[in-house]
Amino acid sequence: MSDNILEVRDLKVHFPIKKGVFSRTIGYVKAVDGVSFELRRGETLGVVGESGCGKSTTSRAILMLNKPCGGEIVFNGRDIKTFKGEELLEYHRKVQVVFQDPQASLNPRHTVRDILTEGMIYHGLIKKEDASGAAAKLLEQVGMPPTILERYPHEFSGGQRQRICIARAIALKPELLICDEAVSALDLSIRAQVLDLLMDLKRELGLSLLFITHDIGVVQHIADRILVMNKGRIEESGTCDEVLKSPKKEYTRYLMASVPKIGRELAVD
Repeated sequence: MSDNILEVRDLKVHFPIKKGVFSRTIGYVKAVDGVSFELRRGETLGVVGESGCGKSTTSRAILMLNKPCGGEIVFNGRDIKTFKGEELLEYHRKVQVVFQDPQASLNPRHTVRDILTEGMIYHGLIKKEDASGAAAKLLEQVGMPPTILERYPHEFSGGQRQRICIARAIALKPELLICDEAVSALDLSIRAQVLDLLMDLKRELGLSLLFITHDIGVVQHIADRILVMNKGRIEESGTCDEVLKSPKKEYTRYLMASVPKIGRELAVD
């Protein structure tokens, strides 16, 4: 088996620009335009760039939410375009995602127990009568008490909701977890706790992580390697030390300079 769990080769995702009464295509927005990279098993790969650079579109293509117009996405040695039936269902189980907005990601009409176990029951991982016990174990894994099983998403804070989203993602025993701006909407203190949780779960469950963010200051604490994206292309890549200590591209230096720094000047009489 290859050391790479995921290989993206010359990926292109273009969106048509329509105009006129007959909605004629007059051009394309090249959201992703020739992106290639590998993700090794057990590795955390950070994908960094400003809004609109194509990083989330890349993740959505991997999740089969956006249809590529070119290139290949290879998972465990096979192009995902060839997956059908049971193979496709298994792929969707093995690749899970944590989105940016936990409130929008959770069904407001479902209890925590239903949110965590719906996918497990559908994929045949548990029986319906075992749902409460399985959900309680998942909550313990993400640092939340099992007493909240009957509560609804609106009753929790943003950080708590994101922990529930993470619990739902790991419920299906995935091999690859995509975190698409998973901590961007959280307060700084809560952000650090969620990052620590993700790193702990990665080690415990043997996950591979694709961590997408606009904040290059975040990935240095969690990623093994970094990809810097700009205008649908990869601007620079390498280990954290290579990219952060000696960036080769001006765009990377611009991203690093945008990270807020806490400090103060002391006045001297």
